[in-house]
Parts: sequence; structure tokens; C-alpha cells
Amino acid sequence: MTAPPLDLSHHLSYATKNKKPSSVKGLYKYFQTPGIANLAGGLPHASYFPYDTLEAKAALPQRFESKDKKDAPFVRVTVPKESPTSDLTRKIDLTTALQYGTAQGYLPLTTFLRSFTRDHLHPNVPYVGGPEVLLTCGSTDGFAKAIEAFTNTWNPDRDWIQQREGVLCEEFAYMNAIQTVSPRGLNVVSVVMDGQGMLASGKGGLQDVLENWDFRRGRRPHLMYTVSTGQNPTGGTLSVERRKDIYALCQKYDVIIIEDEPYWNLQFPSAYEKTVHYRGSSSEPNLYTKNYNAEGKSSGYAYLDSLVPSYLSIDIEGRVVRLDTFSKTIAPGSRLGWITAQPAIIERLTRITEVSTQQPSGFVQSLIAEMIVGQPDDKSRKSSKHIASGWHMDGWVRWLEGLRAGYETRMQAMCTILEENKYLFHGSSEDHIDAWEVVDRMQMYEFIWPMGGMFVWVETRVDTHPLRSRYSPERLAQALWIHLAKKPHLCLVCPGSMFTATPMSAQKAYRYIRLSFAPMDADEVAPFTQRLVEGFRSFWLRKDLDGLGDEDAVDTLNSRSVNLLGNGC
Repeated sequence: MTAPPLDLSHHLSYATKNKKPSSVKGLYKYFQTPGIANLAGGLPHASYFPYDTLEAKAALPQRFESKDKKDAPFVRVTVPKESPTSDLTRKIDLTTALQYGTAQGYLPLTTFLRSFTRDHLHPNVPYVGGPEVLLTCGSTDGFAKAIEAFTNTWNPDRDWIQQREGVLCEEFAYMNAIQTVSPRGLNVVSVVMDGQGMLASGKGGLQDVLENWDFRRGRRPHLMYTVSTGQNPTGGTLSVERRKDIYALCQKYDVIIIEDEPYWNLQFPSAYEKTVHYRGSSSEPNLYTKNYNAEGKSSGYAYLDSLVPSYLSIDIEGRVVRLDTFSKTIAPGSRLGWITAQPAIIERLTRITEVSTQQPSGFVQSLIAEMIVGQPDDKSRKSSKHIASGWHMDGWVRWLEGLRAGYETRMQAMCTILEENKYLFHGSSEDHIDAWEVVDRMQMYEFIWPMGGMFVWVETRVDTHPLRSRYSPERLAQALWIHLAKKPHLCLVCPGSMFTATPMSAQKAYRYIRLSFAPMDADEVAPFTQRLVEGFRSFWLRKDLDGLGDEDAVDTLNSRSVNLLGNGC
């Protein structure tokens, strides 16, 4: 039997507790009253907006299924100046979209996302009433608002150490999140990881960190930031069993989970299969053998039912705040996303939004709403296969599944080449025994096939380099990065040091690099990766590190290198 979510208001910051509803925004709900004489709002008149329509040529959801990408199906999306419908949940036009609006977001898009979130993406949230949603200007904006809501700034020149709050995260984490937290004076506390992601138990795991917290550092952390699916930078995905263990610890120690999920739809079942094919077994479990909603309400789509579900699916107390974004499903420049959480938390985040961003861009919201939701059926409209009537829910899910297929193919292309070229085979032409050549095999790197996301986390094995006796592993790792970015290889990779959450993780960051299979054209993934492994080989054959010093790094960054960096959430 389900219960209401817990009251977690004791975790709210001082400022957030004291925020009042916007008196101006409170009037907005009356603006749409039929026949109202609006003498209250300082709203520019829509006839003075310089845009009469907003138009675009857009994809159909089945675009990824077309073999000829140049002749892929498309539609013309048009947001009119004014829609004749009186249904505000379907009224998509520039008159409303470009006007001042409420903090909840543009109603047609908010209505769609609320239905998608509650009925399809998270159909089995186990608390009474289920979650609510709030539109954001992307996940970074959503995270910044969550941090504002749940933490107080700490100043060492003003505040006692026992007042210092903290945030838990993976030992390698998304850099923007850490840079959002650090200036507020918060303790950033890292948790050790394995191939799936954050560890619940063991040395350095979540239980160890919370049980043995040193209160001389401040308060025990009450927030956890995590990317649990396609983790950035490692590509790991937590099993439901691991999530349950972590959630139980968060219950015990009263921790709120901020779950950042930009890659939730990019889960790759083939990663486990490929690992077993090449290596005989996998150290990680096969996460894609069942319908995750079989014991509850179905999402209505086999694809969604097959995905490892969110922490929300086990959130019996309402302590999960989930961040979603259109950056990976539509485009990063849309700067659009949404937060899902228990209603009381959404209400407080709404108060923050009212006096900050107010709501995302009306241009973006209306164009995405028109593409996905579409205009109400109107028999008077001209019918054409090139005039959009909206993707609707079926089309949206079909698009998400197509994206997964496209990125999974890229992942396979990159990882296959990495897998088949991990070793440098160095033979000596002078040493022969009965025509058998003596061959040395040196492993240059190791990696785990990513279960999701856009990245491959590679551990370099600089300890096997022939120059290891002359140079430190940190120096060799730095030289490798410069070597790869120089001609003839011209491969720009992301150093592991960019993702270190704490000084402890920084100590071993030199061993890692992050690769992305997302930014280049699909047919370039394999040849670019081949260039990369050739760069590894030539580096392992170097007799010295001449030309690979600190002073060469700037020149390297200015060269035209292949971008294997990728970007963040």
C-alpha cells in the first residue's frame, strides 16, 4: 500500500523556505478567462510582435529507419500567429508562446511532458498522487535550482564548520555540477565506483562514507548528485538492485537524490553481448533481460519497459529529484528540460523559477510543442503529407528509440576497434626458435563497453610503456595526450582530470581519458578511432618524449584535431 511522500522541508535552504508565490504571476491564471477585460497585466500587445509565424522543416519520427538519409521523410512545422482553439492545453501559437507566462512552462508542452513522465516514463512511482513536473532551461539550470533549494552557502570567514553542508557524487563526475556546487562552500564528497557506477558498499562506497563521516569536516552530506544511466564520464549504468541498496542508505541517512538523466534513453543492450563475445564473460550483469514494468503498470511501449528505470521507480519516500533535458533528444541549443519530483518540492522550485528564469524561451517551447503535440484536428486545414499534425506520444517514443539505435551503432563501431587493438605486438626479427618469432604483447589500454550514454572511459596502461623506468606515469600520460593531438594523429581526447570530484580521485585521474562517439558523422567513427589506436601504437614505440612537454600543449590545442571530447549534460 502506497503512502504520501515524506515532508522533506527540513532540507530546504533558509532562502527557499521563505520564498512566497509571485504576486504578479498569481494574476496570470485569470488572463485566459473568456471575455475578461485585462486592465491588470503589463503585457505587450501581441499585434506588435514582429513574427507572424514560426516555421521549420522537421523530421518525422521514422527518419532513422530510412536507408537514404538525404531523402529522409520530413514535415513542415508551422506555429501560427493565433490558434482558433479554446483548449489551452492544445493552443499552440505565437500570441501565447511569446507572451509572459507562468513558471510551470508553456501549457501545451507542460501537459504533454506531464503525461509522458507520469504515464509512460515513470508509470510506477510508489507514493500517493505521483510526481509533478516543472520546465527548466536544461539540466544545468535544473541542477542549479535544486542546489539553491537544498543548500545554504557556507563562508569560512563567517560560519562555523558544523554549519557546512555537503554533496555526495561519483568519484568521477560531470564537471559543471562540481563547479556549480564548489563556489557555495559545500563539501564535495566522492564515492568510489565500479563498472556500473557508484558503489553502495565496500571501502569508499556510500555506506562507508556515511557511516564513518568525520563531523570535523561539517555536517554529514544530505544531498547526492548522480548520473546513474550512461554515467558521464564512465558510461556505466546502475542495476535496479544497486539502486535499491543506495536508496536504502539514503533513507537511513536522510539523503535527497538528485538524479541527472540526460542519457536515459541511450541504453545499449549490445554492450553486454559484445563484452561476452570478445572476452568470454562480463564483470557486470546483463541489465536487459526483462520487462521492468511487468509487476506494475506498463509504460505502453516495449522499448520503455525494457529500459533500466529511474530511482523514481523505487522512491517510496519522495526523496528523488530527477533532471531531464531535450539536449540529447532534440538539440543542446534548445536549452529546455524538466524536473520531476514530489509536488511539495516542485512547488518550492516553482517559487525559485518565478523570480529567476521565469520560464524557458517561448520560441523554443512553441516549436517543440508544435512538432510533438501539433495543432488540434481541423477539417478546414489543407491536408498534405508534408504538413505536420504532430508526432504525438507514439511518434515521440519512436524518435527516442531511433536515437538509441543510432548511438548504439556508433558505440559498437568505436568499441570494436578499441577492443581489437588494445595490445601492441612487438616482435624481434633477430630472435627465432624453429621459425617461431618471439613476440612481446603489451596492453596499451583497457575499457568497459558502455551500457549507455555517449562516452567510452579508457584506462591507459602507461605502466607498460618502455619508457616507464625513465618517466613517471603522470608524465607519460600527459605526453600521450599531447602525442595523440599532434600530427599525424590529430585526435583530441578528454583527460580524466576534467572529471575529478575531489583530490582523492585526482590522484588517479591521469590514467583515464574519455572518448565520445557522438560529435562526428556516423561513417567517421571507425576511421577516427583507427587513427586514435594508431596514435597509441606510435606512442608506445617512442624512444623519448621530445616535443611532448608542457609548452607543446597550447600549440596542440590550436591544431585542427579530431574531436573525441564530446560535451556534457
